[in-house]
Amino acid sequence: MQQLDLFPEDIRIERVDFDANMYRFYRLRLLPDLFGGVSLLREWGRIGTQGQHRIDCFVDAGSAADAMIALFRAKQKRGYQLTV
Repeated sequence: MQQLDLFPEDIRIERVDFDANMYRFYRLRLLPDLFGGVSLLREWGRIGTQGQHRIDCFVDAGSAADAMIALFRAKQKRGYQLTV
């Protein structure tokens, strides 16, 4: 298992199960917004497609990073792994 950087701004994880024909990706990115806050961009879908996305806005970088790490840990429990 790979370890995250201390303050990652971009995380891409994948879950591949050949027997179930499952090829999924999940990407988390922290982006500054125009109002001094930080947005958490979530993208997910089948590998090779554009997938779907969702943007959550936070007041500061700390709360956005906490949300990103919580989502990352939840996805790890479901079998997602960091990509190189």
